[in-house]
Amino acid sequence: QVQLVESGGGLVQPGGSLRLSCTASGSIFNVYGGAWHRQAPGKQRELVARISNVGSRNYADSVKGRFTISRDNAKNTVYLQMTNLKPEDTGVYYCNDYWGVQAWGQGTQVTVSS
Repeated sequence: QVQLVESGGGLVQPGGSLRLSCTASGSIFNVYGGAWHRQAPGKQRELVARISNVGSRNYADSVKGRFTISRDNAKNTVYLQMTNLKPEDTGVYYCNDYWGVQAWGQGTQVTVSS
């Protein structure tokens, strides 16, 4: 079973930036692509961004123009560069493969607050 480990979260002021990383124990991102999801307090987990195995990207409307997903196949890692963060971006961020079929990791907390 592939394990996913997210990191890079933290407390940031509105307008700030963070870069999240997710490393997999197996080579899933180059085969299946990768994705980032988030779960805000009291809400369901939602898809934030995906990158396919051939590199096409798509984003939730709420993050378009602010977030960028990328991957490093050699490191079995996907990244989420987040800029111009807003309080509504607060939540626990999780990664998975493009189709969301891997076991979820522990996530990384992102808090946007002044």
